[in-house]
Amino acid sequence: MRLPYVQDPPPTSTPDEARILADIQARRGPNPLLPLDLALLHSYPIAEGWNSFFGAIRAQTTLSVTVRELAICRVAVINGALFEWEQHAPLLQKSGMKDEGLAIIKNSEIDFADESFSSVLSPKHCIALRYTDAMTKTIKVPDEVLELTTTIAGYNCVSRILVALDVGERNKGAEEWLQTTNLTF
Repeated sequence: MRLPYVQDPPPTSTPDEARILADIQARRGPNPLLPLDLALLHSYPIAEGWNSFFGAIRAQTTLSVTVRELAICRVAVINGALFEWEQHAPLLQKSGMKDEGLAIIKNSEIDFADESFSSVLSPKHCIALRYTDAMTKTIKVPDEVLELTTTIAGYNCVSRILVALDVGERNKGAEEWLQTTNLTF
């Protein structure tokens, strides 16, 4: 970790900081704070904005859990954010994604001209996969879809913070994982 985590839970010095911490703990509940939270809580205003933004992305859009988690996992693969993958791949599996689908999503070198992956993923999931790749790699996308766009953009933000600050201390050991996705640092 390049930025030491705050104490868990961090001390608060104002009622506003106590409210922000309680809101973050409520969103995570019953789970403990994540290493990402403990990095962001160096700045209570940043942590509050983050919690609000990602709370909306994770729980208040009309995206299916599978589409949302597919996009998040794909962003993690493209950006080499192992911590993000480890947090979201189980959620994608729990939503019904089979191991064959996870393997496709984890492959950084998908040849979209070869439609063989469409026998594993539904048409909607294929579109979400293509859209995530386009938005993450080139930013230019064929259609404007607000909720999927904000999910992909938001988790591009997450993965960049996770990798830059080595949150969860997973990115130094991620080279082996990235080799299985055909990615390199």
